[in-house]
Amino acid sequence: MDTEDNYKRVYTGSDVNVQYLQQLFDKAGISSRVRNDFDSGLRAGFGGGMPGQVLLFVVNSHYDEALKIARTTFPNDYNNEEFRDGE
Repeated sequence: MDTEDNYKRVYTGSDVNVQYLQQLFDKAGISSRVRNDFDSGLRAGFGGGMPGQVLLFVVNSHYDEALKIARTTFPNDYNNEEFRDGE
């Protein structure tokens, strides 16, 4: 598997939304990873992250394509400039 440096966050949202996006990414041949800081913190015995907020990362080389899929699928989750094409 690629190192974490080769991945870029493309979406943050509910576990259900992230799972759906992963299915779409898989169909498009885009490799992705999930990080849930809240669950990880609970397992380690300390708090961290926000409940219900899961982070979805994709390989850098597929970021633009993945971002377009995510924005098309969940446009209301992209109200700010946090995610920009090509960055």
